Amino acid sequence: MKSSNVMMLASIVAGVFLLMSFVIPQEQKKPSPWTVPADYVKKANPYNKQAADLEQVGKMLWAKHCKSCHGNNGQGDGPKARQLDTDPGNFTTGEFQTQPDGSLYYKSFVGRDEMPNYEKKIPDEEDRWALVLYMRSMGK
Repeated sequence: MKSSNVMMLASIVAGVFLLMSFVIPQEQKKPSPWTVPADYVKKANPYNKQAADLEQVGKMLWAKHCKSCHGNNGQGDGPKARQLDTDPGNFTTGEFQTQPDGSLYYKSFVGRDEMPNYEKKIPDEEDRWALVLYMRSMGK
């Protein structure tokens, strides 16, 4: 009788651990450093003078294409973020905001790994820069 109670308890404990592995999200790994080609790093946003109007365009594009992973405010807490193996990052940090515009452009539209390529989904150059402007507003 004692051994059956021990076996029952061991089975329950094992079952709980098995269920917890599906319920508790696993720690996401930090992304490896990006290698951004020099011609992108040097690229400057040609639309900075129209920032106010374009930022609204960027906000609409963000809601459509980015918010699901990166969150409403760019903190990496969107509804799909937990499904990713890699942390989607926090765009409000100084580390993110100090990157050159061209690096943000490259990472956002060329992509890699879990960050898909958006060159065909957002083909208009002005729209792409509008999105970069909107990402910049997250650090304010």
